[in-house]
Amino acid sequence: MAAGKEIRGKIKSVENTKKITKAMEMVAASKMRKAQERMRAARPYSEKIRNIAANLGQANPEYTHAFMKVNDVKAAGFIVVTTDKGLCGGMNTNVLRVVTTKLREQQSAGVAIEAVAIGNKGLGFLNRIGARVVSHVTQLGDTPHLDKLIGPVKVLLDAYAEGKLSAVYLCYTKFINTMRQESVVEQLLPLAAESMKMEKGQHSWDYIYEPDAQSVIDELLVRYVESLVYQAVAENMASEQSARMVAMKSATDNAGNVIDELKLVYNKTRQAGITKELSEIVSGAAAAAGV
Repeated sequence: MAAGKEIRGKIKSVENTKKITKAMEMVAASKMRKAQERMRAARPYSEKIRNIAANLGQANPEYTHAFMKVNDVKAAGFIVVTTDKGLCGGMNTNVLRVVTTKLREQQSAGVAIEAVAIGNKGLGFLNRIGARVVSHVTQLGDTPHLDKLIGPVKVLLDAYAEGKLSAVYLCYTKFINTMRQESVVEQLLPLAAESMKMEKGQHSWDYIYEPDAQSVIDELLVRYVESLVYQAVAENMASEQSARMVAMKSATDNAGNVIDELKLVYNKTRQAGITKELSEIVSGAAAAAGV
């Protein structure tokens, strides 16, 4: 029964793996709900600050912020948002595949690339392909903090404001629902004029400025861009927990199937052993009776 003992060992090993994946699935489900709440809570702030920026733009059409100007240079920046940990299905692979396609398009046009990595997986990928990583941030935990994101992202924002970059792209995984996440590459800078326009039928407001309108617009647009980055990180974290929950559920189901198959093989092996022993006993009894 050496083969039967080996199969029992495999069954025990897969059962232990199943317990781990089931626990990880439940943890991811709990974190997913919190991440979704955090993501939805950030949306009103982004929407409000966009509306205020649109109002200010309507009231001061003669001033154009550096983030809305088009720079004619052969260089672009990429903010690549990925996870710090794995075991979340093909989520990181999908977004990095989209990033690779965009990078090839830019490089074939002779555009130099500068990148900011948010997350370990993206940092490792950018280092492997030889991209110029000007800054990075990792180990954000389960709760993103804007103060940790501002520093690394500000490197590209300042470079664009100084006219050293023609565009800045934001690459992340957008949360659609629990079963579906979408890899996107969005243009962060220059800010599209359409995104800053007032909605149809909405009244524009003017404000009392302190110290002056230009200073307020400068500060507000920086906060607006930072809120877009924060929203992308929050979306990415919600997508991460959803993808991990689905991946761990699939792993748990597969482990259950493997256990069933191993038990079937074990029972067949055991049955074959018992049949062989009975055959030997019958043969021995028949031989003794013949003597």
